[in-house]
Amino acid sequence: METPDHATETPAEASAATGIAAQDWATAAADPQYRAAVVDLLGALAYGELAAFERLAEDAKLAPTLGDKAELAKMATAEFHHFEQLNQRLTAVDEDPTAAMEPFAKALDDFHRQTAPSDWLEGLVKAYVGDSIASDFYREVAARLDTDTRSLVLSVLDDTGHGNFAVEKVRAAIEADPRLGGRLALWARRLMGEALSQAQRVVADRDALSTMLVGGVADGFDLAEVGRMFSRITEAHTKRMAALGLAA
Repeated sequence: METPDHATETPAEASAATGIAAQDWATAAADPQYRAAVVDLLGALAYGELAAFERLAEDAKLAPTLGDKAELAKMATAEFHHFEQLNQRLTAVDEDPTAAMEPFAKALDDFHRQTAPSDWLEGLVKAYVGDSIASDFYREVAARLDTDTRSLVLSVLDDTGHGNFAVEKVRAAIEADPRLGGRLALWARRLMGEALSQAQRVVADRDALSTMLVGGVADGFDLAEVGRMFSRITEAHTKRMAALGLAA
């Protein structure tokens, strides 16, 4: 996953870290509820990376040129590398990666099935906009994680440089045929709605994650802050739509 412009400003970037956000994993994990929340988070993120790898490899079949196919293959490779990092981390903290991912498989598979692109351009928009929404969400959560887990999460969300590729291709296509703009804007809005709904369902189904978000662990979130978090994610989405030349 990637956030090409890092459009959201997380609380950890705006102020000094306190509480769990200032602790390392060994200290923070002494709280069993916090540990469970982190395992859930890493499991969800790991399956998201694995699913992204599969999707990008499949979308490469829609590429109009060999160069475009190769670019998507590089994106898929980067996603799989991120998956491997998360898999290794779960193993290192004595957790079964498959068991950690399993609770999130259906929701993520449903999301990708419901938002399967019909063509090359829809695939690019999904890779740029859809994945970035998820990345923004994980960045927000990462701000309240222990230092070791936060470092890992942010590293797998690093921009791989392919966001600019999607923007260039989509903008060029719209300039060549302005009629595409309306269809792709509707598609991006659908992705936004589906992505937020999916994130909310996943969190609601996992007690440890939902407690983390509303302030039970990983200091700082409360219900009002959750609302502000989703407002920041929506604002970042609007900026990315503008980068693509689409109306939000």
